[in-house]
Amino acid sequence: MLRRITRIFVKYAERYIPDPYLYALILTFITAAASYVFTPSDAGKIASAWYDGIWAILAFAMQMALILSTGVALADAGPVRRLLQRIATIPAAQSGAVVVLFLVSAFANWLNWGFGLVVGALLAREIAKRVRDVDFGMLVAVAYMGNMVWASGLSSSIALASATPGSALNIIQKVTGHSAGFDRTIFTPYNLAPTILVFCLLPLLLVAIAPAKQEIKRVDPERLKREDAAPESTPPANNFASRVENTPILTLLLVGMGVFYEVRVISGSGFSLDIDGMIFLALMLGLILHWRPIRYVRSFNRAARTVGPILLQFPLYGGIMGMMTGTGLAGVIASGFVSFSTQQTLPFWSFISSNIISLFVPSGGGHWAVQGPFMVPAAVSLKVDPALTAMATAMGEQTANMIQPFWALPVLAIAGLGIRDIMGYCVMAMMLGLVLYGGALLLFA
Repeated sequence: MLRRITRIFVKYAERYIPDPYLYALILTFITAAASYVFTPSDAGKIASAWYDGIWAILAFAMQMALILSTGVALADAGPVRRLLQRIATIPAAQSGAVVVLFLVSAFANWLNWGFGLVVGALLAREIAKRVRDVDFGMLVAVAYMGNMVWASGLSSSIALASATPGSALNIIQKVTGHSAGFDRTIFTPYNLAPTILVFCLLPLLLVAIAPAKQEIKRVDPERLKREDAAPESTPPANNFASRVENTPILTLLLVGMGVFYEVRVISGSGFSLDIDGMIFLALMLGLILHWRPIRYVRSFNRAARTVGPILLQFPLYGGIMGMMTGTGLAGVIASGFVSFSTQQTLPFWSFISSNIISLFVPSGGGHWAVQGPFMVPAAVSLKVDPALTAMATAMGEQTANMIQPFWALPVLAIAGLGIRDIMGYCVMAMMLGLVLYGGALLLFA
């Protein structure tokens, strides 16, 4: 039965889900229309909010491009590639492939979402080279499904902001005067219980919904091997320029500067890993593992070819976020759910409203900046722990990601597939996430 339901979703996704660029265009017009109908904004204000939002996201778009490029370049280093290849030899059939891939991808996403997205996509390609009877679209979907636990993990932007005194996004501190550490967000029963269940139950679901042998859409493993093979390099010339390009001394000096900086920061304020920190870590590790500077340059250049979809679509999502925040539409949605919430149901309705808002504002920090000012005061008024409400918002974002192609772009770029190839499977993961996280919020509230 589950396989039949999944095939229906896959069929309709392949037929009706457009390219992510068109998806973003459609969301743009829906947001503009909703802003005009449900807020007091006129056409001029909506257009201004849209235009301002396009440019407000450029720094974030560059961060995403660098996360993808540095992550792929890191995974292209010899030691990392050999580790992924070794993991890829574990499964021998499709059922084992989806289980191994999900567990690795989910754990990596729980540690850090940028790392998890890249590792999952690259491991999917390595597995597809070795397991012949496996559906490549499902493999890539499974690689992306690991992202469904990121906001419940160590790189959760909402949890990190809530734990950082003085942070512009620490809305809990602004309202209550106190921050909420990980002991009140990440390491709580209401967060750990559903997250552990996702790790346990989603692999079982994947085995149940995997396409039958006659339905498998295979990929040519030889094509993947050719695409991933490093181009043959000519022996270095015996001249000054070549010696500079291949000497590890410059790499060691640069990495040494990076280590010196990190030691100073950690000794002064402790260890934390935000987006910039993740990029910096991937860059330093990639440099040292490639050893010779020119090797890293060539690897990074190959990786940078995958960032096209990000550079094209992120400005569109910036415009959508600009309209959602600039016109107050996101606040209308959030306050609407608050209006009928009770002490027992506020976390759950925060979760549901977060799922809706995430379709239009798929950025953890930007999302919390929109929804937090409504949810935290409501939690205080209803005597609900604001940290619980904050994590409910984070949980809603990560489940909505399964049908929001924004965060799938890096995975799809690495895999060489389109959103319609994975969406049908991701819908099933989202349904399980809605039950587990939504149920936990009702139970623990």
